[in-house]
This record gives sequence, structure tokens and C-alpha cells, in this order.
Amino acid sequence: QVQLVESGGGLVQPGGSLTLSCAASGFTLDYYAIGWFRQAPGKEREGVSCVSASDGTTYYVDSVKGRFTVSRDNAKNTVHLQMNSLKPEDTAVYYCAADSAYYCQGYDPYEYDYWGQGTQVTVSS
Repeated sequence: QVQLVESGGGLVQPGGSLTLSCAASGFTLDYYAIGWFRQAPGKEREGVSCVSASDGTTYYVDSVKGRFTVSRDNAKNTVHLQMNSLKPEDTAVYYCAADSAYYCQGYDPYEYDYWGQGTQVTVSS
């Protein structure tokens, strides 16, 4: 019954933009801190961004700061990750994850309770 579904991935040229969506069912996302992660082939999963519950405080790793923006759409029980100025090194499968903690606590995957299936983002000319 608890489910997260990512969407919005695809192929984009360097410098382009994509917006990913993370839609929840079976629970209310605004009570969870929501993290975004990505995993490139042959690499470990890494944290990208996190938005805290209720107050909406956002966090970004240095590699995406200034280019990515995470936001909540409470009416649709959805969180978005807007990605601008995309680089080839952004190519990865992107996952959203929900943490029952009120505030973002970091990017340890084991701290997150629910995960989406992932959506592929490919940045290439």
C-alpha cells in the first residue's frame, strides 16, 4: 500500500533541464523528509538533495548546488526535483526516498524507509 513512484527522467543534452517527480500513495509525503539519490553504473548510490517535512528546508550536495531545486506539492502528495544546467556526470538512475524523521538527517540510504523504483536520467549530446 505504501508506494513511491518516480517519473520525468529521459535523455537531455548538456545544459538542458529535466524535472523529476516523486508521487506517494499510502502515506502523506509532507510528514516525511524526502531525499533524492542517484546511482551511476559501477558507482555507489549517492545522496543528491533532501527536503525536510513541514518547514521545507532544503539541502543539496555541492555537485548540484545552484543547479537543482527540490520542492513539495502537497496537494498532489508529490515532491519534484528540478534539474537545470545538466552535465554528463549527472547521468544516473535517480531515486526518491522517504524518511519518517521530521528533519533531513543525511544521505545514509538505510535511514530512509521507502524507496521508489528509480528513473533514468541521461545527459548526452
